[in-house]
Amino acid sequence: MKVSLNIVKSLVNFELPPVDELVARVNAQLGSVEKVIDLGAQYKDARIVHVVQCEPHPNADRLHVCLIDDGGAVANIPRDDKGYVQVVCGAPNVHADMWAVWLPPNSTVPASFADAEPFVLGARKLRGVLSQGMLAAADELAIGTDHDGIVEISGRDMPKGVVLQAGDSFAQVFGLDDVVLDIENKMFTHRPDCFGQLGVAREISGIFGQAFTSPDWYTVAQKFADGSGLKLNVYNDIPDLVPRFMAVAVKNVTVQPSPLWLQCQLVAMGGKPINNIVDATNYIMLMTAQPTHAYDYDKLRGGKLGARMAREGETIALLNGKTYTLGTDDIVIADGERAVALGGIMGGADTEVSSDTNNVVLECASFDMYAVRKTAMRHGVFTDALSRFNKGQSPLQNAPVLKRLMGMIGGEQASEVHDKKQFSDEFDEYFAGKYTPANIDINSSFINQRLGLQLTDSDIYTLLNNVEVHSHGPEDKLGYTCVQVPFWRTDIELKEDVVEEVGRLYDFSKLPRELPQRSTKPAPKNPRRELKRQIREQLSRAGANEALTYSFVHEHILKRAEQHADQAYKLSNALSPDLQYYRLSVLPSLLDKVHANIKAGHDEFCLFEIGKGHDVRLPHSEDGLPSERTFVDAVYAAKKARASAPYYQVQRIAVRLLGSLGAQFELIPMAAENDDGKELSGVEFEVAAPFDRQRSAWILCGKERLGIVGEFKQAVRRNFKLPEYAAGFSINFDQLLAQPRDEQAYRPLSRFPSTSRDVSLRAPRDVSYAELYHVVQAAVDESAGDITVTIEPRAIFQPANDHSIKTTTFRLRMTHYERTLTDADAKPIVDRVATMALAKLGAECV
Repeated sequence: MKVSLNIVKSLVNFELPPVDELVARVNAQLGSVEKVIDLGAQYKDARIVHVVQCEPHPNADRLHVCLIDDGGAVANIPRDDKGYVQVVCGAPNVHADMWAVWLPPNSTVPASFADAEPFVLGARKLRGVLSQGMLAAADELAIGTDHDGIVEISGRDMPKGVVLQAGDSFAQVFGLDDVVLDIENKMFTHRPDCFGQLGVAREISGIFGQAFTSPDWYTVAQKFADGSGLKLNVYNDIPDLVPRFMAVAVKNVTVQPSPLWLQCQLVAMGGKPINNIVDATNYIMLMTAQPTHAYDYDKLRGGKLGARMAREGETIALLNGKTYTLGTDDIVIADGERAVALGGIMGGADTEVSSDTNNVVLECASFDMYAVRKTAMRHGVFTDALSRFNKGQSPLQNAPVLKRLMGMIGGEQASEVHDKKQFSDEFDEYFAGKYTPANIDINSSFINQRLGLQLTDSDIYTLLNNVEVHSHGPEDKLGYTCVQVPFWRTDIELKEDVVEEVGRLYDFSKLPRELPQRSTKPAPKNPRRELKRQIREQLSRAGANEALTYSFVHEHILKRAEQHADQAYKLSNALSPDLQYYRLSVLPSLLDKVHANIKAGHDEFCLFEIGKGHDVRLPHSEDGLPSERTFVDAVYAAKKARASAPYYQVQRIAVRLLGSLGAQFELIPMAAENDDGKELSGVEFEVAAPFDRQRSAWILCGKERLGIVGEFKQAVRRNFKLPEYAAGFSINFDQLLAQPRDEQAYRPLSRFPSTSRDVSLRAPRDVSYAELYHVVQAAVDESAGDITVTIEPRAIFQPANDHSIKTTTFRLRMTHYERTLTDADAKPIVDRVATMALAKLGAECV
């Protein structure tokens, strides 16, 4: 965003400080200044001169020998007896009695000023005739692209109240004795008003403590006259995306180069002169941040102009010379038959204003910033208009901007001013929650508490009123200050926004270094965040590594996990082709990372992630958003098989985790679908899809399925290139959080040694491990008394010659906190285990 300090000076009512001080304050309180451009240095040598004589060159057909009058402004230049300077010129339009721009010897051609080797002129002979410098063309002055002739200055080119005078500085007369601040656009992402000189001038006034008053034409209520002569029908089929659409026809315009003063102002603001109609639209945009567009009326079909959505496959040729194929998500401006502009981005080539144009239609509209941004991204078209519309321009500025534009282009109003809008004025309910202006009630203590200041009501009023954020009280009577936000400040909606504005205008660097007054009472712990912390700690202690993967996955990830992609949300604006779907659960993302880690040389590892999954079958939230579920998922993998099945490796991690969290749970085999009395729902199916039902178990809390632990299907292992020795678990975090959990109290280790006993139980083959474990646990609970007993599985043995039986060995580790245990203490416990196992399961202790 280029800001002309000359234009800022014309808008403010105080003397600007030195440039260095100004830049420092702008950096601190407005936006980052990337570059300071000294136009005055670039144009310092250029002079306005009068060509008093122009004769053909004696030795060249296309050259002329001119005598120019510079009023004696340039010293040390050879002159004739009348004080005129001789210059040889090859431009076809040079003639006597014209006014031109002269670059004297030892001056730098402005167009080359920023080059590594600038072109410095000298006095030199051209075909035998000495020329003192040159008369400059527009491209040499860097104010245009024309090189067909030199710049010819007439009365219409002069700024208001200035007359032509030989020897005057070209830079001073046309405002190029200027300094331009190039401010980073990203600093104004939330400030659409600062994409115009008017908005920046207002802010500069505010940060220097000076009151700013917008020009009357910008703030007063606009009244338009009627016009006739050209038929114009205006429509707006998409008021939700185009809040306001204004248009007017103007006849008998003359398309020609803009006055030189306007061309130079455009250059100072970073624009490029084209013709007087287009230059007027660009000037208005650079001044107010509101883009406008002009159409050749005679090229519009049906005398119609309006906003609608593009038709699928509709094409449009834009002003950049390219043709685009549009879709139904693109906003277009159309006539009676076709699209003539890409709404909010660029005009069409078919209705371009040219030198043959006599009648125009001026359009001033507002567009939904998200819609135009998506269109630009889709087609790769980025313009100055887009950079302003995608920040959210207020539709309340359209009327003054259009009237100002009508006054600049000349011609006669030839139709009524059409205004398609959904509101009557700035107080209409339409603006609630969409655009400011807003009325915010706030008191000074609210502001001072957050800034650590002691500002009075008057101080706050002054700071805000300086930038036309009108505020009034008195607070002592009302109990608050009423802040009336102007329509161009679409960023101020909350009390905190007002606090930020006051702090910025006061200068954040001046705020006292003191902590805000707050209660020292510690904030209550967030149960959700605390549970996540505990899970991370416990899994890390178990040797697992946390992974962070995208919530978005490719379709083939879902299919490899044997989940149904049609039950996942598909993104319409995916970050990349590999991230098209919201995942249904976290586990497939982890499975996709196993093979890469194995290849990287990690022979044994466990990955876990706390993440979210989405399923289209789940009901939406109260806000109408898709429901999300949080999972704690893990996958264990080893390149070489260990002593026991991989199920037991991952089961140990899951049991240790849940036990440390105080969860009351049990493991039930998944082998029979109705073992726990519940059918497998569609949503649960997606979570359970990767697991082998014959080698997995449900984790139950009461009757609620908390999760799954187990090994993976053969197809899933093959799809993800997993090693044979792999297993995992998936736990529903939200259900875990809702379950009552035992408080975990610290208990020191016993000072007395533990004693262990191995109990081997030979049982029929169809007796499951879980049944044996529950019987052993029940026997221990009955007989242990004040002895602490932990039960660990040691082995499961099945004879090669007899598959009808199996032997399961448990290790009972017994500890007492007050004495050393003896065989007499251990024997009743072991005997009770043996007795109960035989009685309930027919399992014999061997």
